[in-house]
Amino acid sequence: MKLEDEIKQKKFRSEAHKLGVNIIFTYNWLIHRQSSFLKKYGITSQQFNILRILRGMQGKPASIKLLRERMLDKMSDASRIVEKLRVKGLVKRTTNTEDRRACDVLITDKGLAVLTEIDNNFEVIDRLFDALNDKEMKALNELLDALRGS
Repeated sequence: MKLEDEIKQKKFRSEAHKLGVNIIFTYNWLIHRQSSFLKKYGITSQQFNILRILRGMQGKPASIKLLRERMLDKMSDASRIVEKLRVKGLVKRTTNTEDRRACDVLITDKGLAVLTEIDNNFEVIDRLFDALNDKEMKALNELLDALRGS
């Protein structure tokens, strides 16, 4: 559906203005659907992001600083999110042996199991992009990369 119809606005200052509104609208559209999907697993998008980062560490511990740097949402409070995941038993948090002010975070077997279950059902989210073919998705990825590189 066209942006104008979605937000009931027919005029924009410029194509650049419309593009900015469209990216924000589409981001929120996508996050809403991903959040609804993840709710079944008892985690938020930010918690999912941290679990994926930790899985990618392949058993090596991550610091809160590293998690913060690698998170998609840079405004998230990584320490608070890690604590919520710890309470759920999805991550383990220990004091760093070299720097007692820092902590090491590792994903648990339970956390890995949750990610595996999500992975097995993630095609629901992937299907959100069915309106685009592979060539269009590649072109859109390249355009977004170019936009951020400007």
